[in-house]
Amino acid sequence: QLRVVESGGGLVQPGGSLRLSCAASGFTLDYYTIGWFRQGPGKEREGVSCISSIGGYTKYADSVRGRFTISRDNAKNTVYLQMNTLKPEDTAVYYCAADRRFDGRLCSDSAMDYRYWGQGTQVTVSS
Repeated sequence: QLRVVESGGGLVQPGGSLRLSCAASGFTLDYYTIGWFRQGPGKEREGVSCISSIGGYTKYADSVRGRFTISRDNAKNTVYLQMNTLKPEDTAVYYCAADRRFDGRLCSDSAMDYRYWGQGTQVTVSS
């Protein structure tokens, strides 16, 4: 079965760091575009970051650029989201999503473009 599973969420203080993992099973992530999305309390789901399947092209939301980094480790069939200098407004459920219907040199920050989703992992930033 084609599945992605997130892990690494938790409770951290403002200014702290977390690394989220998106692990694939049943398929090889090398060929897939990967997106990270989040949904905070009372908010709509928004794109956080994405990475292409070819060439490592990336996008970041303005709110996280310079603080978050997305990366791939194809040998481990895993995509990571390193989150630094976390703020209370980063509190949300974070989702990993995958698809391969795109131009592999690009990636999409639209949730509607992804077919395969993980269950989400909670990130809470609070003193």
